[in-house]
Amino acid sequence: MRVSVYREDFFSAAHHLREYKGKCENVHGHNWRVRLEVTRDALTKEGFICDFTLLKQVLKDILDRLDHRDINATPPFDKINPTAENLGTYIFTEADRQLKEVDAQLSVLRVKVWESEKSCATVDR
Repeated sequence: MRVSVYREDFFSAAHHLREYKGKCENVHGHNWRVRLEVTRDALTKEGFICDFTLLKQVLKDILDRLDHRDINATPPFDKINPTAENLGTYIFTEADRQLKEVDAQLSVLRVKVWESEKSCATVDR
């Protein structure tokens, strides 16, 4: 059995897709929704996966780098295409690194990035 917890948050930002033919090659914005889900091999002695305060802080730190910005001008998206899939991969990697600095047993299990209510990318461990 695997137990996990998640935190959701939102940010607003503009982007455009490089090497894409269609309306999304033009600068446009989204109100992005992100879910960060974490797990660990065993619960802490208190019965937790992770304190929700830590999860909130880590996700906020990452999303603050993107909020109200042109994502295409924000590293690493100044070099890679700012697709929902690449955003999810970036958030996954950054969150996993930050969480392991606090507790080596914590692992990001999944990140979901919605660019609209109907469109979502998922990155799984």
